[in-house]
Amino acid sequence: MAHITVDGTVLEVKEGTLLIEELLANKINIPHFCYHPALGKDGNCRMCMVEIEGQKRPQIACDTPIKDGMIIRTKGASIDRVKRSILELELINHPIDCPICDQAGECSLQNYYMDVGLYESRLSTPKTRGEKHVDLGANVVLDQERCVLCTRCVRFTKNITKTNELGVLSRADHSVITTFPGSKLSNPYAMNVVDLCPVGALTSKDFRFHKRVWFLHSEEAICNHCARGCSIFVDHHKEKYKDEMVYRYRPRLNEKINGYFICDEGRLSYTKENENADFNPLIRGMVSEYEYAEGKLLRLLKRYLGKMVFVISSNLSLEEMVRVQKLSKLYDGTLCAYEETRFDTHFGDDFLKCNDRSANARALPLLGINDSKVALQNALVAAELVVMVGRSDAQLLKSMEYTKSVVVLCSACEFTCKEVELVLPIASHTKREGSFINVDGYVQYSASAIKNEHGHKSLLAILAPILGDTLFTCKEVWEAELFFYEVLRELSFDSLKHTPKITL
Repeated sequence: MAHITVDGTVLEVKEGTLLIEELLANKINIPHFCYHPALGKDGNCRMCMVEIEGQKRPQIACDTPIKDGMIIRTKGASIDRVKRSILELELINHPIDCPICDQAGECSLQNYYMDVGLYESRLSTPKTRGEKHVDLGANVVLDQERCVLCTRCVRFTKNITKTNELGVLSRADHSVITTFPGSKLSNPYAMNVVDLCPVGALTSKDFRFHKRVWFLHSEEAICNHCARGCSIFVDHHKEKYKDEMVYRYRPRLNEKINGYFICDEGRLSYTKENENADFNPLIRGMVSEYEYAEGKLLRLLKRYLGKMVFVISSNLSLEEMVRVQKLSKLYDGTLCAYEETRFDTHFGDDFLKCNDRSANARALPLLGINDSKVALQNALVAAELVVMVGRSDAQLLKSMEYTKSVVVLCSACEFTCKEVELVLPIASHTKREGSFINVDGYVQYSASAIKNEHGHKSLLAILAPILGDTLFTCKEVWEAELFFYEVLRELSFDSLKHTPKITL
């Protein structure tokens, strides 16, 4: 460890690490464009200049290793003048179109400009204009004239995806980021360059001009597109006279699982949260009141006592699985979790994507839930009622020649109206909380519980009255029922925020 003084304050930091890393770790505001924790230093933007006592001139913090006893100034007339001059160079050819820029509200250049207060232009020659609305491919749009040439996107395709689609062409103030001739940005993680871009140069074609970022509310959640379970932010907003809408997923830093990135398919899977959000309960194809449909569910469970099969989705949370397991025991049913389409051998890679497309299949053996095809086939032979929980893949039951009564509890239904006894909508992934175990055994808590405008309840809220208790929240279920499983015994519900790992 080393002791350094920053603006009069003594800090204990790691000797030899980059100065910018320790400044940011200690909540010291240091302007920067090209540096990013996942991409390292590049030293081209020069915005992170600081004064170091004993040095003849200011130094860039992203390329300065820490030594014991350093005295550093990030503020003051001299260093502020240097930063102001560098920012002026960045703005020479930058368009002043903040009111219509999709990055407005999340733009580092905008923030630094407001800090510096350089409000009068000294430019007497015309700005050099770059191309606008350049379609790079993979849902990414580039406005070259907004680019500050931090090269984060170039280094991402070079060092992270190793696909090398992007580069810097031309020289001086004609330098631009672009794809190489005849190529497009096409790797499965390409949209991460939008998150990496500190200004409005790279934007998402999917999100572009759809919503101002200051209207959005963000919730912490887990991506359920595959077994990796990447940590994400869910950005949503409710307009007047309209339903609550999810507008995008963004990666949320989790060093243990996905770092700073997510795959494009997982990022765009938010659209499922907006589909079929308003469908109603159905009893033999007829629209029903939600409360009446809940009562119908209870009556069906009592009618087919001992003659039913519960078929659950591997996307259910730990809490939901253990509650359905308790329900199946209470009504003397069989519990199965076989899914025909769970694995996709064309999806996975050696970075973040997994062939296992479930969000929580690793919990099935932990809870003793059978996920084999044979077990489901055997159970269906004597079954008179199938209760599908969290899924509605009608084709599976048809392929096993099951033709009797079906009940579906799901957030999006594939059955036709007349095929089922009851369809009861439940809250979808981002509209209910839950904990999940990923492919490597990390346990995570997804806190996103966006309000459903159509009264769709969470599965926990539906099951609590049927089971005759008051366990409505994940914390209550965890402390009352998941505690009994040996591998989870050492974990408290509050410890899930640290992403603990269990041995499976």
